[in-house]
Amino acid sequence: MDIAALQLTNAARAAAIPNAPVERMKDVDATARDFEAVFISQMFEQMFADVKTDGLGGGGSGERIFRSMMVQEIGRQMANQGGMGLADTVKRELIALQEHGRK
Repeated sequence: MDIAALQLTNAARAAAIPNAPVERMKDVDATARDFEAVFISQMFEQMFADVKTDGLGGGGSGERIFRSMMVQEIGRQMANQGGMGLADTVKRELIALQEHGRK
């Protein structure tokens, strides 16, 4: 899927989100994006788990800490760039839960 198609898909998903107060939408957006960032980070953490660290960096606890920070940043950057679409689904569910709580 190319970038234009992904942006079009994300725009269509955003249009399907129920109306909510603007001030709460910023919090919902941030929460959904943070959730997706953690999810992506956990995926990458598992991918990197078996990669040996005894090469250029020398391994050890310093490299494990750096790798953990690097994986978290990769997850955050991917989520901020549109991620995998998980944030849109989480956002819709959060809004639906809030709407259900008001009734």
